[in-house]
Amino acid sequence: MSEPSLRETQPRRPRADAERNRARLLDAARVAFASGREPVTLEQIARDSGVGIGTLYRHFPTREALVEALYRKELADLCASVDDLLATLPPDRALRAWMDRFADYVAAKREMADTLRAVFASGTVTVSHAREELAAAVSAVLAADADADADARTLRDDVRPEDIVALIVGSFTATSLAGGREQLERMFDLLMDAVRRPAAPPAADDSGRVGSSE
Repeated sequence: MSEPSLRETQPRRPRADAERNRARLLDAARVAFASGREPVTLEQIARDSGVGIGTLYRHFPTREALVEALYRKELADLCASVDDLLATLPPDRALRAWMDRFADYVAAKREMADTLRAVFASGTVTVSHAREELAAAVSAVLAADADADADARTLRDDVRPEDIVALIVGSFTATSLAGGREQLERMFDLLMDAVRRPAAPPAADDSGRVGSSE
């Protein structure tokens, strides 16, 4: 028998229309789960995306498979959004804006919480992996700050990304049942006060006095 050709041994890439259908299904699922409507059905998602239910099942054989794919995509999008924020904001403001995006991201998961728990229980997605991705995003903010000129730096030298992630997640957990978004934003502001570099004291003049009386 002849050896298989290189083309035959390489995995076949999805067709462009299949990729588009998958993206439309994930977009429809994101909107449906974030809408607060209950229950969210696979039939509704297929209808909203404009594809047949058979197409949905070819991409996502189970509800868990769909939720897992949506979770992975939104987590990746959240982490990647750090670069866009850093392009227009100094690191401390970029970090604070990213915290708000994290809150939006978690809030949108409420309607698929039960299915997500099943996904985590299966081991296909782990909390530790999610925290590693979030910490990598925070690391990008800290690195951007470290690369800035000394007088332009906005964050403390001793801040660790995994600590910031733990505090962000803890703040959300603490406020999700009672305090709501308003309290969460206050806690995020307090967190930023803790990690932001203190302002430099005013310079003294030749007489040793701070500032000028004139």
